[in-house]
Amino acid sequence: MVELNGKELRDKLILKLKEDVEKLSTQLGLVVIQVGEDEASKVYVRQKERLALELGYKFIHKVYPESVDNVEIIEYIESLNNDDSIDGIIVQMPLPKHLNTSVIQNTISPNKDVDGLTFSNSGKLLHGVPSLVPCTPKGIVDLLDEHQIEISGKNIVIIGRSILVGKPIANLLTNRNATVTICHSKTENIQLYTQNADIVIVAVGSPAFLKADMVKPGSVIIDVGINRINGKLYGDVDYENVAPTSSYITPVPGGVGPMTVYELMHNVYLAHQLLEEERKLEKANNNEKVKKLELTHN
Repeated sequence: MVELNGKELRDKLILKLKEDVEKLSTQLGLVVIQVGEDEASKVYVRQKERLALELGYKFIHKVYPESVDNVEIIEYIESLNNDDSIDGIIVQMPLPKHLNTSVIQNTISPNKDVDGLTFSNSGKLLHGVPSLVPCTPKGIVDLLDEHQIEISGKNIVIIGRSILVGKPIANLLTNRNATVTICHSKTENIQLYTQNADIVIVAVGSPAFLKADMVKPGSVIIDVGINRINGKLYGDVDYENVAPTSSYITPVPGGVGPMTVYELMHNVYLAHQLLEEERKLEKANNNEKVKKLELTHN
């Protein structure tokens, strides 16, 4: 059994990202919007802030009271869309129930959507078009690739169908020619699917959900779960009993989690590239319009 160590890969990839960022002539900017004082959200934002500042990004943490309305958040996001010093915008989930999560997320410009959750980026992923991709799925694929774990032609079962993990990772892996099955809370006899899987990805938020008798020997186990019990973190996999029979497995903590934060920072860099290309194209189009006007007047 080999542990897929997300910390080691994250540290390796950060070195390359630092080199790329240092070559830029401008400072990258990331804004995280949070509503309320949820303690778990604060922890996640601090992780993002630490790495952003380490990379030299401008980092803005905008916190709204629980009572904020849709209009105020949307107006702020629209101002960020028009701010050239900001390359990435994310809205920390979950939002209070009185807010329209879908409308707020889709107010973000697709080229600044570093969580990859807008309809535009989700559609591009579905069609295999290059786009900003949700961070956790990207991190999972990078972990598999780093260890040269074959994806093409493999039977992969994903437990969980969230827009953050389950659905986008299914699209990513399908685009890599895997045979993908998504299981969820309404799936009967989940073990019938997992026992035949070469790779199992679990993202359900239920401690020790995946048991040893649910997987075949030699399978690859990706645990996305983060469950806090009495101050300690546990995954969605019964690690102690599943690990001995698996070929590769991610630990919790230290597996997928560190990769997710790295991928966010990498998406900010990619978003900057997309925005630069967009500006160059706009400038070229404007120059072409000027030339046409000059020809018309001559």
